Amino acid sequence: MAAKPVRAAQNPQTSSVPALTPEERQSVRRTLRTPKLLKTEVLAGLVVALALIPEALAFSVIAGVDPRIGLFSAFTMAVTISFLGGRPAMISAATGAVALVIAPLVASHGVQYMVAAVLLAGVFQVLLALLGVAKLMRFIPRQVMVGFVNALSILIFIAQVPELLGVPWLVYPLTALGVLIVFGLPRLTTAVPASLVAIVVITAITVAASITVPTVGDKGDLPDSLPSLLLPDVPLSLDTLKIIFPYALAVAFVGLLESLMTAKLVDDVTDTRSNKTREAWGQGAANIVTGFFGGMGGCAMIGQTMINVKGSGARTRISTFLAGVFLLLLVVVLGDVVALIPMAALVAVMIFVAVTSFDWHSVRPSTLKMMPKSETAVMLSTVVVTVWTHNLAAGVGVGVLVAMVLFARRVAHFVTVERSVAEDDAGNAAATYTVNGELFFASSNDLYSQFEYVQDPARVVIDLSSSHVWDASTVAALDAVAEKYRRRGTEVEVVGLNAASGKMRDRMAGRLG
Repeated sequence: MAAKPVRAAQNPQTSSVPALTPEERQSVRRTLRTPKLLKTEVLAGLVVALALIPEALAFSVIAGVDPRIGLFSAFTMAVTISFLGGRPAMISAATGAVALVIAPLVASHGVQYMVAAVLLAGVFQVLLALLGVAKLMRFIPRQVMVGFVNALSILIFIAQVPELLGVPWLVYPLTALGVLIVFGLPRLTTAVPASLVAIVVITAITVAASITVPTVGDKGDLPDSLPSLLLPDVPLSLDTLKIIFPYALAVAFVGLLESLMTAKLVDDVTDTRSNKTREAWGQGAANIVTGFFGGMGGCAMIGQTMINVKGSGARTRISTFLAGVFLLLLVVVLGDVVALIPMAALVAVMIFVAVTSFDWHSVRPSTLKMMPKSETAVMLSTVVVTVWTHNLAAGVGVGVLVAMVLFARRVAHFVTVERSVAEDDAGNAAATYTVNGELFFASSNDLYSQFEYVQDPARVVIDLSSSHVWDASTVAALDAVAEKYRRRGTEVEVVGLNAASGKMRDRMAGRLG
C-alpha cells in the first residue's frame, strides 16, 4: 500500500483551513479563493503597515530627509518587491542600515544627490544579481546566521528603549498591557493578530481617557498627497558619479546582504525555499522605482518581516503588497487617525518581535557546552560587532572572517606526515613521507619543517596520494622541500598526486620564485 504524502502542520493562524504544505500555503491563487487565508494576509498587511510608519519616520530623521520621503520609500519598496521579489511574505521598506549609509551624502550634497545614489545602487544590485551574488550565501556559516538573528533581535529591543525614557509614567502600564496582549492573546485565540488587537485596544484607551502620551504623530508630519515621479536634479557628469559612486555601492551591498540574510531566515521559519537571485535583482528594481519617486531607498526589514510571517502567520505576496497599500492609505487618507496611535502600542509589538526572534536555544548552557568553542566564537563575534556598530554588513563580514580563520586553523591541524625508511633489493635505502590531509596555505606552511633533511638517505619519496593540493602556497612549499634536499645531494620524487593536484603542480612548479 502506497504511503500517503506527508502534509505540513497547520498554521495556528489558519487552523480551520485544510492542511496545506508550506509551498501550497504560499500560493496567491489559493489564498484568494480561501477566505480564512485571505483574512490572515489582509490583517497581517494592516499590522505591518502600522508598524512601518514610526520606523519610516525614524529612519527619515537618521538620513536627514523629510519624513514624507521615508514613508513614500516604504510604500514603493513594499509594493514593488511584492511583485518582483523572490521571497514571498518578506517586507522591504526604508531601513536604518541604508539610512546610515546615505546620511553623510544628504548632509554634504543634499537630497537630489541621494536620489541619484539610490538609482545607481539599484542598478548595481541588478548587475550583482546577474553576476550570481546570491550564490555567495552558501558560504555564510550557520553560526553567522544565528548571530545575525540574535544581533537583530537585540538591536530591535535597543531601538525601543528611547521610547521608554523621559516619558509620562502612563507609558509603562500601557506598554505592559500591550506586551500582555501580544504574548497572551494567542493562547486564547488566533482569529485576529494579537499585534493588531494590542494597537487598537491601547489607542482606544488613550483616546477615551484623554491620556497624553507620545504618539505616532509626534514623530513627524504625515503626507497628505500621493508621491510623484521625478528625475534627480544633478549634473550628468563624471564629478557627480565620483560623488555618488561610493555611497551607491555601499547601499547596494548593505541592502543585498540584509535582504538575502532575511530571506534565508524566512526560509527557515516557513520551511520553504526562495529564489535568492530573483530577490537580489528585485531589490535593485525596487530601489530604482523608489529613486524615481524621490525615495531614500531600502531593503528587507527583519522586524516587520517577523511581524508578518511569525506574528501574523502571513505566507504570500498579498500581505507584502497590502502592507504598502495600507501604509499609503493610512498616512494619506487616515493620517489624523494614525497620528493618535500611542508609541507604547508599537513598542509592545516590537518587544514581542525581539523576544520571539531571538534564538534562545543558542545561548542555553547545555548548547554552549555541547558546541565547539570555535562555533560559539563565530556567533558571539557576529553579535558583538553588529550590536556595537549597528551595521549588519560589518557584523556578518566579521563573523564570516572569524569562521574562515578558525576553520583554516582547525583544518591545518588535520594534516599529518608519516616517515618510513626501507631498502630495496640492491640495499639502497629510501625514505618515504606519506602526507595525509588537505594542503593549502594554512597547512602547507608547516610542511617544510616536517622532514628529516639531515638523517634521510640519498633518495626521498613524498607520497601525496592521501592529500590534495589546493593552492600556490602548497606548490611553493613542495618546491622549497625539494630544493633543500637537492642542495644536500638527495634525490626527491613526488608521487600519488591526483589529476587536479598534478595539473596545478605541473603548471606552477619551479616558477614561484
